[in-house]
Amino acid sequence: MTPDLEAATGRYLKLIGRADEYGAVDLVVNLIDGGVPAEDVLLRVIAPGQRRVGELWASNEWSVAREHAATAVSERAVAAVSGHVRPAPTRGRVAVACADGEYHALPTRIMAEVLRLRGWDVDFLGASVPGPHLISHLHQTGPDVVALGCTLPTRLPRAHATIAACQAVGIPVLAGGAGFGADGRYARLLGADAWAPTADAAADRLAAGLPSFPAAHDGAVQLGDEEYAYLTRHRAELLSRVMDTLGEHTGEDLGHLADFLIAAIYVHDASLFTDFVTWTCRVLAARNVPAESVVLGLNIFRDVLADCPRARVLLTEGVTAARSCCAVRRTETSV
Repeated sequence: MTPDLEAATGRYLKLIGRADEYGAVDLVVNLIDGGVPAEDVLLRVIAPGQRRVGELWASNEWSVAREHAATAVSERAVAAVSGHVRPAPTRGRVAVACADGEYHALPTRIMAEVLRLRGWDVDFLGASVPGPHLISHLHQTGPDVVALGCTLPTRLPRAHATIAACQAVGIPVLAGGAGFGADGRYARLLGADAWAPTADAAADRLAAGLPSFPAAHDGAVQLGDEEYAYLTRHRAELLSRVMDTLGEHTGEDLGHLADFLIAAIYVHDASLFTDFVTWTCRVLAARNVPAESVVLGLNIFRDVLADCPRARVLLTEGVTAARSCCAVRRTETSV
């Protein structure tokens, strides 16, 4: 009888929630031994369990420490699946890496393991792989394709440089991960040869044939303009000026807002920034921090950026998004 994977995911979440590494590993190994395909264990037990970890942190039900401990156990569980099932390579070779600056390695590791289970000879290079080091690896090993993971869109400028460098040495790039957009819009914008929303979709895409190089963009948007360069170069100074005015707002929150603003400027997409503002307001609300503090911080940031018209427009849209969160919050608390 096939195990109930939804129930198994619930058990798995409880185990990683109390950092029970041995229990989590035993669970996934026993599922495989009981007839559940290893790919299903990765994608229908470990991955959804880990997504739930992120949700519990965002809602302030789990601390950062508990979230980190659970993630460490999930990494161990993925490694256990990898060690328990060892298919022989029947396809080509793929180098799997996280974009430079991307430290959320678990989704990319799961993709690497799914590709391995599908018969690919996989080199998993881990988190935050600098572009020059990746290119050196490509020269040394000659893979057929690079699978590049990016969870946070703040890493898109570096991902762009990596994509271009891989293609310059004749190796196509399959992009994956939430950082490239839910519909892959940023993967296309940055010139990736293909995009996949999930690990199994990535395996299906490669099974259908290696990506071919895209045609040159006709009238493509210019990425990395003067405002982007200015914001990147002066990020620390600008944040310091904002902090001098807004002492109670944490530097970490402001830093994340600045990074998403810079990424939105790079890809010319206001929604990248406003969506993050909305998410930030919800996370802070779960911690009883009013969204008004975000409004105040964004307004001060806008005042500081007197010579950056595009950034000021984005910050104004961010203020509107944060105020909408304030209104929703007031409605919820008055009910």
